[in-house]
Amino acid sequence: MINAEVVRTLWQAFDQMDFELARELLHADFVCEWPQSRERIRGADNYLAVNQHYPGSWRIYILKIVADADEAVSEVEIEYTNDNGAVRQDRAVSFFRLRDGKIVYLREYWPEPYAAPDWRRQWVEMM
Repeated sequence: MINAEVVRTLWQAFDQMDFELARELLHADFVCEWPQSRERIRGADNYLAVNQHYPGSWRIYILKIVADADEAVSEVEIEYTNDNGAVRQDRAVSFFRLRDGKIVYLREYWPEPYAAPDWRRQWVEMM
């Protein structure tokens, strides 16, 4: 499997909450970092446990994957439904390093959406 396919398969596994498939894609030395919250997760077991215990459910939509010989970057949109039925949409930009066909390192950014400032309105269009 090429690196882009490994990353795509990981996101598809998470979309289906197939944590066993996700485990197969993670290297024995796997580490994940979330710089915004200053958290580091060591090991596939801990990373998968965090995801398995996330409250509610989600759908993942892959927007883009770019990959080369040992790295990949993805942008995804995630639609969360919490236990009370409230829906929220987030985006994640993820940087992957692969070794031996598996993901050994993941650094993710979860940017918060914000309102565009009025001062630049004349030069932009809203998406």
